Amino acid sequence: MTLSSHLPDVRRDTAVVVGLVGGAEFVNHTYLVLFPPILGILAAEFDVSLYMLGIAMGVQGFTNTAFQLPWGYLSDNYDRRLTLGLSLGLATGSVFLIAVAPTFELLLAGQALLGVGIAGHHPAHFPILAAATPEHHRARAFSVRAFLGNLGFAAPPVVVTAIIAFPGLTWRHAVGLIGAVGAVYALLVMVAFYRYVDPAVTAPESDDGDTDEDVTAHSNTDADADSDESASALASLLGGVRREIRAITGSPAILALAVLALVVSTASWGITSYAVVLLQDGYGLGLDTANLTLSAMFAVGAVMVLVGGDLADRFAPGPVIVGAYVTVFVFVAAVATMTLPPLAAVACLLVVGGVRSLAGPPRSKLADLLSARADLGRNFAIITVGIMTGSSVAPPLFGALIEGRGLGVTFSAIAAIVVLAVFVTLFVLHRHGEESEAAAGAVEAE
Repeated sequence: MTLSSHLPDVRRDTAVVVGLVGGAEFVNHTYLVLFPPILGILAAEFDVSLYMLGIAMGVQGFTNTAFQLPWGYLSDNYDRRLTLGLSLGLATGSVFLIAVAPTFELLLAGQALLGVGIAGHHPAHFPILAAATPEHHRARAFSVRAFLGNLGFAAPPVVVTAIIAFPGLTWRHAVGLIGAVGAVYALLVMVAFYRYVDPAVTAPESDDGDTDEDVTAHSNTDADADSDESASALASLLGGVRREIRAITGSPAILALAVLALVVSTASWGITSYAVVLLQDGYGLGLDTANLTLSAMFAVGAVMVLVGGDLADRFAPGPVIVGAYVTVFVFVAAVATMTLPPLAAVACLLVVGGVRSLAGPPRSKLADLLSARADLGRNFAIITVGIMTGSSVAPPLFGALIEGRGLGVTFSAIAAIVVLAVFVTLFVLHRHGEESEAAAGAVEAE
């Protein structure tokens, strides 16, 4: 039975929302991988080491991590169209800054601002998709978004390779072109959301779960406002912060998934950041071949993420996740030996690029099952904190390891982290698997 045979009952408005969100994911992902295809070029132009460029990529991940919860708060408490539009706009402006940066310091500032902008896309995307999609199609909706995101990852290496092949054109023109495409899409997607998408899809969910303590706090705040407006504002802010902290610490299953996301992201971003360097310096391939391999990894991943969505809607997500990570370990360990023929190394990386994407929709489905509707923005923000922490740690960590110990040791370390991901997954399933099964059963009963 094919994937398409499961989709005849998808509503037109659902398809529109999934397409718009998926397009935004494509744009955001082109922004995330601007540097890996041009690390060697940037090192020469700005006279910096691979480690310093790893720091620049890590700064993007750090600011992305730091702003997840603020964007999640905006998504859960205000119109999610606003979150989406601000995120796309700020990220696109940052890409243009990177394209014209005359110094490494401004390049670093562009990366920092880019991380802030991109931070808004997970807290906006997942709640919008959950509101627009019935539960029995939700993993497939997540997989379509991830499919387009993987195509976004695949685009920059191809664009860079094509642009710099023309005399007089440089990486700056390639990055500027990517930013221009993003700017046009940002305008189109916002017009489409305001004209064609029901506002109920992007409005935050009402939360009827306020405790008596919360009600009393609100009443006290109102009373304080009559006597001292500034004290009231401060009390309200502190009360909101306390409620957010209680909500976060009161969700151990989501925190466990965030830890899993951190471990997986560290390994995945290590592979993404230095696959081109591995193929060039470790296996003797040219920059054009190495960049096209990186693009092909994401293209294969785009197909496999659809398979992952289909599997997650058919079966329990846990075994799919574990099987995917075990397979990634085997093939990363193989390239880490540095003894494979170059074409075999390329083939191994293509398998890694595909299979690692297989686990994405099942993990998102698991997070969705373990969430209430009113906390989706916050919960996916928490998980994305794990993802982006990994993306901030991996580039400088593995860049320094490559310079100090070599490519073989570095990719062996990445393989070991993938093994850790397998054990973390098994722990999550052991501790919280029953909760997800109960949630899935409750949804099916409705």
